[in-house]
Amino acid sequence: MKKIRTLFLSLFITTIAFSQNAEKAKSLLDEVSVKMGAYNNMYIGFSQTLSNEDAGIKEGDEPPIRGDINLKGEKYSLNYLGNKFLYNGKSLYVINTDEKEINITEGDMGGDDGFIYPSKLLTFYKEGYNFEMGKLKNINGRKIQFVTLNPIDSDSDIVKVELGIDAKTKHIYKLIQTGSNSSKTTFTITQFKSNQELSENFFKFDKAKYLSQNYTID
Repeated sequence: MKKIRTLFLSLFITTIAFSQNAEKAKSLLDEVSVKMGAYNNMYIGFSQTLSNEDAGIKEGDEPPIRGDINLKGEKYSLNYLGNKFLYNGKSLYVINTDEKEINITEGDMGGDDGFIYPSKLLTFYKEGYNFEMGKLKNINGRKIQFVTLNPIDSDSDIVKVELGIDAKTKHIYKLIQTGSNSSKTTFTITQFKSNQELSENFFKFDKAKYLSQNYTID
């Protein structure tokens, strides 16, 4: 009987510890969301790397992919892989500069496949994840607190998401997304600016401009 009581107590304490860890992790994410969400707009320059141990691809084998994004609420202008993604809050314009083609769709890029879309960067964690605090690391002289997000859906294409938070600024510094195929995609924020002066038409699609440059619009 004493052993049973000891085991029960141990399990009870462990459960409380996990619960407190999860609450602490969510509290930190909420703080980051409020802090970054309070800006009128944000400019983020980033680098992306890919690794897959099963396929023999190590991080650093290929030069990082560079990109940048301007965010204002749900609106964004993203430059990535030679394309421009312009979302005005209602329609998404994918502008392929190489092929001179523009595809227009209603709504954002999606969100039901587990991928973290730009307009959901500060809110994606609020549904569909369990949380736990990760390690506090010193990266280039900055203290980065990691939080691990585990999808509740066991069939998700995403196994886990790790968010690195700058402990001082409460800004997102790094996002590591591990897929079910063992691939790991790492986004690192290399430049950050807030409350920039943007024109009223910054997130507006200028159809005449692209037609004058012989773009095909679908």
